[in-house]
Amino acid sequence: MESSADEAEEVSGCVKTAPPCYDVFINHRWVDTRHTVARLLHDRLLQLSGGRVRTFLDSMSLRPGDRLVEGINQGMSQCKVAVAIFSERYLDSEFCMHELAALVEARKVIVPIFYGIKPSALVLPQAVVHTHEPRDVERFRVALREAKYTVGLAYDPATGDLAELVSAAANAVMQRIEQIESMR
Repeated sequence: MESSADEAEEVSGCVKTAPPCYDVFINHRWVDTRHTVARLLHDRLLQLSGGRVRTFLDSMSLRPGDRLVEGINQGMSQCKVAVAIFSERYLDSEFCMHELAALVEARKVIVPIFYGIKPSALVLPQAVVHTHEPRDVERFRVALREAKYTVGLAYDPATGDLAELVSAAANAVMQRIEQIESMR
């Protein structure tokens, strides 16, 4: 069976002439983690993979003029592995909660990082319960429960070594990607 040039250019549902394809999606609260773990993890994955693994990080992947929701949805749908960085103000972000729910619903592999919080803190705030539709509240609760009971990495900003966290997270993500690719 012969394949066309277009099919040859396609890899994992992505076409080389299309916008970049992403292997990893970093879900995080911008104000808590953009200058620390999220950006460092993005850069470490790029370095560790020799540029082979493409990571979606909103501040690095979206450009002026890009449609925010469409860009985020594209990154989530393409990724093989997601990293959810739970931080102090994570639960206050509607974007974070919608992204986490979408990743769980799509059955993506999620590597949780508990950045300055414990897994037991992943409880939907009452303000969210009272301001969202019951369907969304249930989606958020299911996603948080899934994340809470997934083995992740814990980090205490007061005593932890950020370099060790980033290295451990990057290694975990790379192992998951290799595992997924070996099953194809």
